[in-house]
Amino acid sequence: MIDRLRTAFLALALLLFPAAPAAAQAQWDNVARVVAFGDLHGDYAKFLAMAGEAGLIDARGDWSGGRTHLVQLGDVPDRGADTRKIVEHLMRLEPQAIRAGGRVHALIGNHEAMNVEGDLRYVSAGEFAAFVDRGSGRRRDAYYRQWLAALQASPPPEGVPTIDDAFRAKWDAEHPLGYVEHRLAWSPQGRYGRWIAGHSAVVRIDDTLYLHAGIGPSFPPLSVEAINDAVHRALLKAPVDATPADITTNEQGPLWYRGLAMNAEAAEAPHLAALLERHRVARIVVGHTRRAPMVLPRFNGRVIVADVAVAEGQSDPRAWLVQEGGAVAAVHRGTRVAIGGADPCAYFAAVAALEPPSAANQRLVANCGAPQGAVAAASSGSER
Repeated sequence: MIDRLRTAFLALALLLFPAAPAAAQAQWDNVARVVAFGDLHGDYAKFLAMAGEAGLIDARGDWSGGRTHLVQLGDVPDRGADTRKIVEHLMRLEPQAIRAGGRVHALIGNHEAMNVEGDLRYVSAGEFAAFVDRGSGRRRDAYYRQWLAALQASPPPEGVPTIDDAFRAKWDAEHPLGYVEHRLAWSPQGRYGRWIAGHSAVVRIDDTLYLHAGIGPSFPPLSVEAINDAVHRALLKAPVDATPADITTNEQGPLWYRGLAMNAEAAEAPHLAALLERHRVARIVVGHTRRAPMVLPRFNGRVIVADVAVAEGQSDPRAWLVQEGGAVAAVHRGTRVAIGGADPCAYFAAVAALEPPSAANQRLVANCGAPQGAVAAASSGSER
């Protein structure tokens, strides 16, 4: 039954939207300035604040970043209510940035893939509500009739349940107004689904590799282009050759792997060295795993985790990463803090000084030589 309904959604989307675009360019050289934002999860106010602070948008929200490359590391959707606003704004900025000589790289994260593929466990009520219009009730009624016909044509083993007012009320609660429009927009051929599929999961800009999660040791040693092509094909339900067919859900794959952010550095170091050599880069920047209330350098700055946790009782530091002139820094609560290489202690101390005094900050500074232990208490690595 589910397959029939997904096919129906896809058929309707194909009537409404054209075919998906080709994958974007994924390797860039001689870029003077790169700004990277971690996971946004529907927080439009955070996106606006960071984009303004980074000089990427003006008071009207239009691109003012010149030749800067903005890398959004994936996971725009889910949890928050304003995913649609962020996506529409990114879509608006992309052509403006190109005209100015810059770029917007909206990378594919696991939550983008989940929405395209119909895994809606983390979609908030506000995200469905953002799609509601005067025709939503009529569309939901039509979908209910289609859903009910599919249920009756292919009943579950326990048989068709009693179809009464209570059944419909429960169904409506599980399919709120805006659900149908959300699914059409995020389907592989919908406005957002095909936009996502036309983007990259991995980009290389000069000496840095950017991706949502990481690449595990058991994942095939693929090029940037091969990874992006495989993710693109998986989202569009096209044949995937010579790569894991489950690339969008594979725990070792670019949308899910957490080892670069979570594993002990000594154990992960050989794998990291192999990744850096394979892709000919000096560092890897990821989101996906909230380990600390800051942009977190690991492996002496060879890995930077830009998904920022919010410490209990504290406001969001709205921290982001910037690379320009050969220097790497985080902007934390509006203050630029250099991220050093061999000694992370100065960075940890500078960031802690921007935060209210706390035992957690004291531990971060005291244990700065072993950040994987220092930030363990802030870890939320099991978060999807």
